[in-house]
Amino acid sequence: MSLTMDDPCVFVTTKQDWMSDQEVRWCPGCGDYGILTAVQTLLVELGTAPHNTVVISGIGCSSRFPYYMNTYGMHSIHGRAPAIASGVAISRPDLDVWVITGDGDALSIGGNHLIHALRRNVNLNIVMFNNRIYGLTKGQYSPTSEQGKITKSSPAGSLDYPFNPLSVALGAEGSFVARTRATDRKHMLEVLRAAHAHRGASFVEIYQNCAVFNDGAFDDLTGRATRDEMMIDFRQGEQVRFGANGQHVVVSDRDGGLRIAEATEVADEDIVVHDAHRRDPSVAFALGRLSDNDHSPTPFGVFRDVERADYGTLVADQLEQVTRDKGRGSMAALARSNGTWFVN
Repeated sequence: MSLTMDDPCVFVTTKQDWMSDQEVRWCPGCGDYGILTAVQTLLVELGTAPHNTVVISGIGCSSRFPYYMNTYGMHSIHGRAPAIASGVAISRPDLDVWVITGDGDALSIGGNHLIHALRRNVNLNIVMFNNRIYGLTKGQYSPTSEQGKITKSSPAGSLDYPFNPLSVALGAEGSFVARTRATDRKHMLEVLRAAHAHRGASFVEIYQNCAVFNDGAFDDLTGRATRDEMMIDFRQGEQVRFGANGQHVVVSDRDGGLRIAEATEVADEDIVVHDAHRRDPSVAFALGRLSDNDHSPTPFGVFRDVERADYGTLVADQLEQVTRDKGRGSMAALARSNGTWFVN
């Protein structure tokens, strides 16, 4: 690893610089391998350095990630990675902080931590691997498993209605919300690159296959024979079209919702033009709700990307202000207020 001659803040690294000496041990065929490679590839491209990077995870198959990265990191407590990472990001705004989590870790025991990290807009890159199953604990249904899912913990079929992770993130006022898939490295890199460039909390859901306990969960979407008709890849400023020839489009309904139509049946001006920078998240929310199952066209890309002051900056500004202020609300006044005792 070396510095470039032109800019001392840009590091020249190789993928090997980001690889730890630990043997990568996921099940054969696991989608986690592709995500690990994508992140390591991206970090080389970004010109950052391992000693300026922190990877924090909770509990789950995805949460083995810090072991395989030659960075600072922590395999933390189940569901609490966003809370721990928030402390790191706020106290050390110079660091590049990544949260690696799974659908069970993030949306079950960790749901409260996730929504508040997004609400506060802490400067974190939150990457959620979604395989719609608990893999590490051997195949129980998760918060994203479909209703009727037969698992070890739901032998008669799950009764729970699944979370839509994008709806959760957008409902928490996430300033950057995206979805990609582990089977498409180019798309993953595009989305993760945009997430990293965003100042504030970025949330990226990655559809990832569990070859052992939920194999083929996304085959109807990402399979070679169906993907043209099932994956809606949209980009900023472009009409939302999909299909081998762009023959399917997304249009606005009279009630404000979105629906899929044939391009030949609607006026060109009625086709939705994607705007991730729109401050009102309603259209992004509707786009994320186009599909609620694995058997209908599903959107992928950056749903929302808006500027909002990140929490760490707000905390630093407030500390600076109260340190200068000698009156009400200052740190000195607070420390010397009523309700303090001397203990001998």
